[in-house]
Amino acid sequence: MIILITILAYFAILLLISHFVGRKSSNDTFFRGDRQSPWPLVAFGMIGASISGLTFIGVPGWVMGIDMTYMQMCFGFFVGYLIVAFVLLPVYYKLNLTSIYTYLERRFGSTSYKTGSSFFILSKLLGSAAKFYVVCQILQTCVADSFGIPYAATVVITLLLIWLYTRRSGIRALVWTDSLQTLCLIVALVLILIKVADMLGMSFGEAMTVAWNDPHSRMFEFGDFASKQNFWKQFLSGIFVVIVMTGLDQDMMQKNLTCKNLRSAQKDMCSYGVLFAPVNYLFLVLGILLVLLYQKLGMPLPDKGDALLSNIVLDGTLGTACVIFFTIGVIASAFSSADSAMTALTTSFCIDILGKEKDERTRKVVHLIMLVAFVIVTLAFNAIGSGSVMDLIYTLVSYTYGPLLGLFAFGLFTKMQPKEKAVPYIAIASPVICYVIDYVVLQTTGYKFGYEMLMFNGFLTFLGLFLSSRHAR
Repeated sequence: MIILITILAYFAILLLISHFVGRKSSNDTFFRGDRQSPWPLVAFGMIGASISGLTFIGVPGWVMGIDMTYMQMCFGFFVGYLIVAFVLLPVYYKLNLTSIYTYLERRFGSTSYKTGSSFFILSKLLGSAAKFYVVCQILQTCVADSFGIPYAATVVITLLLIWLYTRRSGIRALVWTDSLQTLCLIVALVLILIKVADMLGMSFGEAMTVAWNDPHSRMFEFGDFASKQNFWKQFLSGIFVVIVMTGLDQDMMQKNLTCKNLRSAQKDMCSYGVLFAPVNYLFLVLGILLVLLYQKLGMPLPDKGDALLSNIVLDGTLGTACVIFFTIGVIASAFSSADSAMTALTTSFCIDILGKEKDERTRKVVHLIMLVAFVIVTLAFNAIGSGSVMDLIYTLVSYTYGPLLGLFAFGLFTKMQPKEKAVPYIAIASPVICYVIDYVVLQTTGYKFGYEMLMFNGFLTFLGLFLSSRHAR
């Protein structure tokens, strides 16, 4: 009941914010926020949108298996944000884009444009639904099962509430609600950290020192190149993951394009990039402290890292206050990801696929269709099940965002013109070839590709476009 009341109160605040910022809204408000968003607000809100509920649940548990080596990827993220700020944002602002995939139309033609936007829609729908699926599982266990509500109803009700506060003003509302959700996420994280430290008999500062000296605090792995945690694999993957999941992602770029001008957007991106690593470090510190607390209390560690935080919170070990903080943190981070994804998918489908940027009735219908699509894919993930969903998402990114990486790289760094009719076939063939190569290499050598598959996938698309361009001559 406490969790249910917390969720309802939280939604009421989001609806109230949406109501006040959504007055006199239009399609330009929904898609671009009228280009009036303050850049510090956008930067702060993007932390919550990037972290997602899955990070809140999953990252602390990673220390059980890979220590703090995830920080190697976070360091790569920062370099990726600089590339997005000073390579991609100038292009988007120069062309005054609402959908970033319009660049592909101006550079190559309509076929490439439709191909790029279609890959984004597929990638964003799968990735966001995978994150949302984990959060809905927690809501089901903590709330819905107690009231006899089936899982499908939990998914539908939650997404309907998200749809309610985004349907009118879209991206303008999200800039404000994401900032609130980021604040809630960080406050919840810090308060849970303080509570865990207190149960270990430490102050916050002492807990940070203990975590720094713990064997699980190992951040770097340079020795084994075959390991997925090898520094160069993680660092380079981090750079390219940010380029595709932020710089080539309509969801993330749509917020940045609501800033007044390019300079404001660049300040927003750089500030956000600086803040992202410390927040993730705190999640990993929490993971180390939780392992120590499990040992102190004589509790067995969970089989899956995703359960490290949720199990000890939801069984009441940390007290009622932490249940509330955990609920707010998970809901805030999950909804800031799902609501912006739904808005971005609506934007891309209306502008890129239908070509109806000004038609408000079409936009409202498409927004409702995206709600239905979210429900279907989330229920599909529940039916299939999965292990580590974070790992699943980064694997999906490697395959579905690779063609986008190759398309944009070819457009930005060459002046060649590929054969337009060949572009969709190249974009589809590239991830298929990657999957076959990954399977064959694993069977013959035992080596399993990690997130570096994203770079290889992008390279294959780039190569295919290059060969197509030579043939087009």
